[in-house]
Amino acid sequence: MKKISFTLVLACAFVDAECQFRNFTADIEAQALTTTKDHVPFWMRSNQNGSIPLSGPSVSLVAAAEKNYDTSAVKLMDWGAGFEGRANGGRSSELILIQGFAKLKIGIFEIKGGRMRETFGLTDTLLTTGNFSVSGNALGIPKIQIAIPEFYAVPIFGKLFAFKGLFAHGWLGDQTIQSKRVDHAKTYFHQKSFYARIGMPDWRFRLYGGFNDQVFWGSEAEIFESFVLTDWQKYQSVVLGKNWAFSKVGNHVGNIDLRLEYDFNSLTVSAYRQSFYEVGALYHLANIADGINGLSILNKLPQQNKLYWKRFVLEMLYTKDQAGESWSKPTPTGNEDYYNHYLYANGWSYRGNGLGTPFITPVHYARNDQASNPRNYFINNRLVAFHLGTDLIFGKWNTIAKFSYSRNYGTHDTSADFQPVNQFSSYIISERTLANNWKAGAAFGLDLGKLLYNSSGVSIKVSKRLL
Repeated sequence: MKKISFTLVLACAFVDAECQFRNFTADIEAQALTTTKDHVPFWMRSNQNGSIPLSGPSVSLVAAAEKNYDTSAVKLMDWGAGFEGRANGGRSSELILIQGFAKLKIGIFEIKGGRMRETFGLTDTLLTTGNFSVSGNALGIPKIQIAIPEFYAVPIFGKLFAFKGLFAHGWLGDQTIQSKRVDHAKTYFHQKSFYARIGMPDWRFRLYGGFNDQVFWGSEAEIFESFVLTDWQKYQSVVLGKNWAFSKVGNHVGNIDLRLEYDFNSLTVSAYRQSFYEVGALYHLANIADGINGLSILNKLPQQNKLYWKRFVLEMLYTKDQAGESWSKPTPTGNEDYYNHYLYANGWSYRGNGLGTPFITPVHYARNDQASNPRNYFINNRLVAFHLGTDLIFGKWNTIAKFSYSRNYGTHDTSADFQPVNQFSSYIISERTLANNWKAGAAFGLDLGKLLYNSSGVSIKVSKRLL
C-alpha cells in the first residue's frame, strides 16, 4: 500500500512538473548589425520596446524566459513571470532590461508588477505606425497594476457585451523640471484603461471601443510655490483629470479608440480610428481632425501556394491640427503641442525615447539643421503620414515589410521657421524555422528624406528555442 501511495505521489509530481515545463519558454538570440552614417534606420529602432541596437557595426545577444498561465485547465489562481534582457556591443556597450515582471491571476483579475512589453489602443498590433500614448516604442515604465487583461464576456444578454481594463501606479524616478524653483523632481506614473466589445460569439460583426489615460505627476508642492492641494486632493486630480489653477495636475496623454470588425468567409476586415488628447482640446472637438485611421485585412484561408499573404495594414496618421490652426475651434486650454510639456523637459518620453508614436520626432533623432525651440524635447509633432504594412509567407520564409511616407511641419512654435520636409522609411525582415527549434533571419532598413539623416542598415540573426 505504501508503494502504491509513493507511486501516486511521484506520478502527481511528474504531471505537475510536466505542466509547469509546458508553460515555460526560454529563448536565446544572437544578432549582428551594421548601419551607415552612424544612424540606426527608423523602423529598426521604432516600436521595439527600447531594445535598440547600437549604430555602426554591432553585435547583440538577447535572452528571454517566461512562465505563462496554464491554459489546459480552468484554474481559479495561477501565476507567471517573465524576463528579457539584451546586451549590445560595438563602439560602446550596454545592457538593457526589456522585461522583468511577475503576475498572479485570480479568476478574471490579474495583479502584475515590473517592466512589461505593452501597447494601448485598438490599432493593428503587429503592423501599425504606433498608438498615440503607449506604442511600445520606449522601455516600459516600472509599475504595479490590477487588471482584467482579456475581454470578459458578461454572462447576461447572451454574452453580447465584453470588457477589459486596468488601473496602475508606476515609478518614473527623477525627472528634469524646467523654469520652476526646482530642476529635478521625483515623478510617478498613473495609468488606466477601459475597452468594451459588442457582439455575440456567433456574430460576424463586432464593435470595439474604449480609452486609455496616462499621467506623469509628483512633487507638485516642491515645484509650485503656490500649490495647496492635499495629497488625496492631488491624487484625485491626477486620476480624474481635475483642474488646479486652470491646468491639470501632471502631464496627461491618452487616446480614444473605435474599431469595427467583420468576419467574411475568407477574410477578417477591420477599420479603426484613434483620436488623441492631452490638455483638453478633444473635449471641445477642436483637434478632432488629428488621429490614426486604419484598415486591417487578415487572410483566414490556409496556405496553398508558396506565396501566401497573411495580413495587410493601411494607415494614415494626421497630427497637424492640434487645435492650433487659424480655423481650429478656440478652447480654454489652447493648442495641444503633442508630447512636449511646459514642466517636464523631456516631455512624453522615457529613457530617451518617446512613449507613443515614433513619427513624433525627438530632437536627437532629427537633422540638426531644422528650426527648434530649446524648451521642446520633440522637434517635430505636426505631420501627415501614410503607411503600408504587410505580413507574407514565401515558401518557408515569413516576411514582414513596412513602408512609410510622411510630410513633416515641425511644431506650432516653429511653424514660421521650420521648412516642411518629406521622409520615407522602409523595413523588411524575413525569417524561417530550421531543425531543432532553430530560426534564422535577416532584416534591411532604409531612411531617405530631410527630417532624419539618410541611413541604411542590415542585420542577421540566429535564435534557438531552449524550452
